[in-house]
Order: sequence, then structure tokens, then C-alpha cells
Amino acid sequence: MSENIPVEESQTTVHDPDYKQSGHVELIIGPMFSGKTTELIRRLKRFRVAQYACLIIKYSGDNRYDNDGVSTHDRQILPAISTNKLTPVAAQALQYDIVGIDEGQFFPDVVAFADELANQGKIVIVAALDGTFQKKAFGDILNLVPVAESVTKLTAVCTLCYKPAAFTRRKTLEDKVKLY
Repeated sequence: MSENIPVEESQTTVHDPDYKQSGHVELIIGPMFSGKTTELIRRLKRFRVAQYACLIIKYSGDNRYDNDGVSTHDRQILPAISTNKLTPVAAQALQYDIVGIDEGQFFPDVVAFADELANQGKIVIVAALDGTFQKKAFGDILNLVPVAESVTKLTAVCTLCYKPAAFTRRKTLEDKVKLY
């Protein structure tokens, strides 16, 4: 027979030092202009409302809209740290409950970093392009799928036919994958 324990005594929160949160990886992928960063920011804002400590990491080469924060195309901005590799910021990331990573396709160490943080009890949310304009895997990001507990594939809107667009289309003659 089980003992009846009052709910107040049996519940713990992330702020309890004896509580070990179950870490996991969430992956948000899709083509350009599909709302990946918008979805990342939405999720992080929800965690902030719930009093979780959140860290946002952006790729240092991405300064299109803001140097000190992660930004959507419509200029929603959250403060972020910039780096070109994730491993050097691992100790800092371990001080947070939730770690958001924008432009994950550019980080060569994203898979090992996200997996290790999740194994340490952190929730890691990665927003990234899944493919290039050539419809090829972008960086190492697809290797994150097997270690992710959830994968969300977003679509953009085609500017020619206005139907859902699952792929990025290059409008210029430039053939390099990375333009900035």
C-alpha cells in the first residue's frame, strides 16, 4: 500500500538544489524565413516566465540585425552571447537551466555540445537551417536529429506561388553556401 504524501511535500522545482532536471534537446529546423528564430525566442520567453535561467548563444558571424542579441527578421531581439564555437562557452552554459542556440548549422561542435549539456540536465533548444539552397545537409546539424527528443520542421512561404516552402531558394548567382 502506498503512502499518501501531500502534494506540497512531493513536488520539487528546478530551483531546489537536490532536484536533477531531466535534460533534453529540442531541434527547430527549416528553410530561411520559416520562423526558426521566432520559435526559438517564443520558447525561451515561456521558460523565462516560468523563472528558468536562460542563456542564448548566437553565431558570431551573424550580425545582420543586431551585434549583441539574437534577432528575428522583424527585429524581435533577445540578448545573446556570440561565439563561433560552442565548447569554449560550455562552463558558462552549465550555469543556466535552458540554453538556446541560434544558427546552429554554423557551429562545428553543436552535436557534442548539445548532447553533453542535455546529459548534464540542461534543456537545449537549437534553431538551424537543415539544408543548403542546393538541398544538401547544412553542416553537422542533421546529426543532431538522433540525439534530439523533439524535432520541429518549419516551412516558409514561397514568394512566387505563395504555397508552403520547405526548401531555401537562392535568388542570386552566388554559389557559396555561407554568405556572411
